[in-house]
Parts: sequence; structure tokens; C-alpha cells
Amino acid sequence: MTTIRELESRVGEEVGVSPWVEISQERIDTFARAIEDFQWIHVDRARARHSPFGGTIAHGFLTLSLLSHLSESTFSFSDRKMGVNYGLNRVRFTSPVPAGSRVRARFTLLRFEKIEENGVQVTWNVTIERDGAAKPALVAEWVGRHYY
Repeated sequence: MTTIRELESRVGEEVGVSPWVEISQERIDTFARAIEDFQWIHVDRARARHSPFGGTIAHGFLTLSLLSHLSESTFSFSDRKMGVNYGLNRVRFTSPVPAGSRVRARFTLLRFEKIEENGVQVTWNVTIERDGAAKPALVAEWVGRHYY
């Protein structure tokens, strides 16, 4: 698929799976500083070893924030001039992402709507998987607007 408009025929289908991305402790610590969330389950390795998770875990919002990167590493649309986030529906953080894990996203196209002469609104059902885990780390509906 090379253009945004070609998505229209793919509603209801899984359209892409991203490459794996490592969630290092350094990435978690950097995110903690950026959003000023220093809860010990994310940044205190010694204390987190005794938690139910057995070590530090990524912030749920870190996992969620990777959607843009995971999407950009999966899709390349030659006709797209710009894309913006429009919103999220039904976001659920369904299992933790321990430091050192790898995650990837699966994108299923739920809706494709023309919104302007040169714009569309797409709604994805996104599942972020953790390598080796039976349960996904995150599920959500992600709404974006793309202009061509």
C-alpha cells in the first residue's frame, strides 16, 4: 500500500505489524523525567525487584506514546502531507511491560472517513504486544486525521 486513499478498501483488515522496539530502563527513566512521574515501580530498580512485577515496568503512557513511532515504522504513504492525532477510545493497559522487553503494534483498520477534500479520518484498532507474553500490553482505538 502506497497511498492513504488505498486504505479505504482495507476496512476490517489487519493492515500492518510494526517492527519490535526495546523498552530499556534508560527509555523508561527518560520518559519519567519528561513527564515528572517517578513512581518507584518505574524507576527504583532495587525496590521494584520486590514488587509483584519482579522489576521495573514501563509507564502505561510510555507504551501508549509509542503509537506514533510504531505507526511511522510500519506505514509509508507517498501522498500524505501531514497526519495528526485526533483521539483515543477504549484505551486499556492490559499487562505490564517490564524493562528490557520488546513491544510491537498490530494495526487493524476499523473506519475510514473522508472529512475534507484532501483529508481522511482513520480509526485503528491497535494492539501492542510484548514479545513472549500471552496477553497484550495495550489495546486501544486510535483516531487520526491524514491530509494529502
